[in-house]
Amino acid sequence: MEKALPVQLLEMLKNLGDEEVKHFHFYLQNDPGADFPKIYKSQLENADRLKTVDLMVQAYSDRVMEVARSIIERMNEGSSSAHAASSLSSEEILQRCQPKLKSKLKDEFQCVFEGIAKAGNPTLLNQIYTELYITEGGTAEVNHEHEVRQIETASRKPDRPETTIRQEDIFKASPGRDEPIRTVLTMGVAGIGKTVLTQKYSLDWAEDKANQDIKFLFPFTFRELNVLKEEKFSLVGLVHHFFTETKEAGICSFEDFQVVFIFDGLDECRLPLDFHKTTILTDPRKSTSVDVL
Repeated sequence: MEKALPVQLLEMLKNLGDEEVKHFHFYLQNDPGADFPKIYKSQLENADRLKTVDLMVQAYSDRVMEVARSIIERMNEGSSSAHAASSLSSEEILQRCQPKLKSKLKDEFQCVFEGIAKAGNPTLLNQIYTELYITEGGTAEVNHEHEVRQIETASRKPDRPETTIRQEDIFKASPGRDEPIRTVLTMGVAGIGKTVLTQKYSLDWAEDKANQDIKFLFPFTFRELNVLKEEKFSLVGLVHHFFTETKEAGICSFEDFQVVFIFDGLDECRLPLDFHKTTILTDPRKSTSVDVL
């Protein structure tokens, strides 16, 4: 006996990941196919798979599976790069994507503008960059729990002995430290050069000058992330959103690569960063709000 249409549709949607369901919703809102009516975005917002089934049955009745199959076929056509990438080795994927990412970052960071960006003249960052006085250490309250690499003025009186380090070495462990450094927080007064430091770090990597053990480097600004405050992404989906080269290469996981994420402009963050109440998410393919990510 053939299963009821809503059951068939639900089973089809259960086989889709969270990101794929978002793409499925996109087609329902914009192009369900043929002359079928669109389903309003407001109806699909926050709709789970069961709600999606109800909305589609109401809209398409006994032709609901025809609509669903049409959308799935178009989604599969658009993800051909992902299918191709699944048969590639990690090294082949790296060779396919890394040069494009480095080219993008070089274009983004090799020039800075003096004065007003639109009217100013572009200047090469490498020509004007001045080595900052970077120290490992910081205020005692912070260092109880975190390894902090702090940008400070040379005249500052330290709370504990500090060691100066070069910007390309900020992830290298200090002598006598066994655990690798996974998180670095830069601190310093406004205008001291924290943003330029992240740009220089990214540019040196993109130009093959430093840290080539890092396979992918993804710089974000909180100003960009604030715009997505109401959106939901998986970690992989967020990377795909900002760095389309990774999506085109069909990369759905970064666990085989050493990756650095840079988040610049914490003082501009408008996301509700509550680390005590926020649910810990460990699945890079599961969608959630940007502040949880």
